Amino acid sequence: MDRIFLKAVMHRAALFAGSWLVLTSAQPAAIAPGLVVSAAATWLSLWLLPARHPFAVWRLLRHVPRFLAGSVKGGVDVALRAFSPRMKLAPGWIEVPSALPDGARAALGGELSLMPGTLCAGSAQGNLLVHLLDTTAGFDHAIRREEGEIAAMIGPRPKGRT
Repeated sequence: MDRIFLKAVMHRAALFAGSWLVLTSAQPAAIAPGLVVSAAATWLSLWLLPARHPFAVWRLLRHVPRFLAGSVKGGVDVALRAFSPRMKLAPGWIEVPSALPDGARAALGGELSLMPGTLCAGSAQGNLLVHLLDTTAGFDHAIRREEGEIAAMIGPRPKGRT
């Protein structure tokens, strides 16, 4: 079997099993059904989004603190904009081109939605459609940084694969 596929199976199975344990408070009666559900979720996730690129879990773990801090900052920023009549708003839409593969592009959309004043609302022809509360705030650098972080998590593309 392919090394990338085996890593994907292990990572996804661990993620689903861990999620199940958290959701059920690791109750002994929930472990047997959790094994079945985790196996089915792993199979379904691999069927819906096949493993094509390596994924480095340690890079994700390194990214989590910055991601959480950005989420809090985004929430505070939006709350301040909502409750302050003096906060500048210039809402609008932008299209963000991305060379990331489909699954990573979806993760980028999720990341962008947690940035202050942004909401990814879909994609069209490989571009993410992002709504901004302030189009003059200069999000270009932040968006490219987020894209680079996600690209680093999935690692280099293996030769001969797309």
